[in-house]
Amino acid sequence: MSVLVPNSGGRDAENPPVDVGETPPARPPGGGDRARLLNPLMPADTLRSWVITLVITAIAGLVRFWRLGWATDEGTPIFDEKHYVPQAWQMLRNGGFEDNPGYELVAHPPVGKYLIASGEWLFGYNPWGWRVATALAGTAMVLLIVRTARRLTRSTLLGALAGVLLICDGLSHVQSRVGMLDIFHAMFVLAAFSLLLVDRDQVRERLIRVVTEGRVGETVWGPRLGFRWWRFAAGVSLGLACGTKWSGIYYVAAFGLLSVVWDALARRNAGVRRPWGGALLRDTVPALGSLLALPLLIYVMTWANWFASLTATDRHAVATADDIGFAFLPDMLRSWLYYHLNVLEFHTHLVTGNDPHPWESKPWAWPMGMRPMLYYYESGTPGCGRASCVQAIMLLGTPALWWVSLPVAGWAVWRATSRMDWRYAAVLVGYCAGFLPWFVNLERQMYYFYATPLAPFLVLGIVLVLGEILGSAKAGKERRKTGLLVVALYVGLVVANFSWLWPILDGLPVTEARWQAELWLPSWR
Repeated sequence: MSVLVPNSGGRDAENPPVDVGETPPARPPGGGDRARLLNPLMPADTLRSWVITLVITAIAGLVRFWRLGWATDEGTPIFDEKHYVPQAWQMLRNGGFEDNPGYELVAHPPVGKYLIASGEWLFGYNPWGWRVATALAGTAMVLLIVRTARRLTRSTLLGALAGVLLICDGLSHVQSRVGMLDIFHAMFVLAAFSLLLVDRDQVRERLIRVVTEGRVGETVWGPRLGFRWWRFAAGVSLGLACGTKWSGIYYVAAFGLLSVVWDALARRNAGVRRPWGGALLRDTVPALGSLLALPLLIYVMTWANWFASLTATDRHAVATADDIGFAFLPDMLRSWLYYHLNVLEFHTHLVTGNDPHPWESKPWAWPMGMRPMLYYYESGTPGCGRASCVQAIMLLGTPALWWVSLPVAGWAVWRATSRMDWRYAAVLVGYCAGFLPWFVNLERQMYYFYATPLAPFLVLGIVLVLGEILGSAKAGKERRKTGLLVVALYVGLVVANFSWLWPILDGLPVTEARWQAELWLPSWR
């Protein structure tokens, strides 16, 4: 019985093209087609790829950090910075916990506020201090996506293009330059996805050894795969994502399922007689440990300062509040659960109602960025060569990226279902985990910055399509030139679009006419 997946367009669905120009190393003998199918080789230019990665990351750092403290509300935080920046400062002064939430506004776990507080500890309570951690997170995401795209596509060139595209995403850029939580959440989610990709490759390397040694048929369930440190690290990252925003739980469920499916497919491709049974028997329990129990443990650990305090918010709620139940638990845990129930109540009652926020947007508007957000606006100031200028910061995804999201998603669905291309399926899982759950309760207030975790998966989907347009290094010369031209034109369009939007992404003074020219659609006003 053959274990090869049918080819698609000359490519094996489980074996994406190794490169778009690099030379792969020779595979050691043994294993044959099963080895090739289990784990396509990475390109051999390891040193060069890291040099390219670091150069692109350095460019990202320059872009993210340039005039980082420029826009403020008369020296104070802007937009939702007004919640998280003072809370982080309070945590810094109190030893890691909040004890005086303004207007009882306790909305999110502590990890993101810890990270903001670290910048305030280093640089003080000023715009640079409360934004430096988000800028670092946004820069780190560029490094992560270069390496993730390279592993996903087996191409250093496509990895580099992914980094360029994420640098030029207006949504990611603005969220990297404000003291809010979403960029941390997106960074931990992308890190978890990247680590699971490495785990996927490691599993296949272990199975290759079993195949080459002729031990794959010793049991119908296939071999045990040993402890998987990369998956463990992904669980830590997912725990930190949940410790930043509760929406991390969606990725816990999605990535856990994805990991087990990958294991079953790897066993099938190795020739295991009962691959799905083997995955359920030998992979599911360890996966639940690394991708469910571990994130929960990490989440609880992020509250260590709250548990250790005497004056944190609701720390002694059991003694002051009405009966909150859970009598079988220690008072400390009952108070902690009461705190969480208060947070849940806040989110439950945060509804649109009859008086919607002027910049609210529902999830169907996010894929194409149809309703951006105005974070900062000031008019009548000098600085643009005129007596009266406009300064504005608008959270806006670069249209050249976001406006192709629907055709890219449609292509990804087709490739994942009809051609069984695991790469598109994986990207769709990451994208949908951050998108579809928001449709469950459309009465809730929602904003475009909730789409921040979608940006890296959108970029990865676009890069996969660009790889198909570019074609294999073995394609004909004319085919290759045409593909390269199309890819170059598209990437150049994204860079030009980002450059055009630069003033309203960074709050630079522009004329009223230029400000109006930046507002392409009525829904942007």
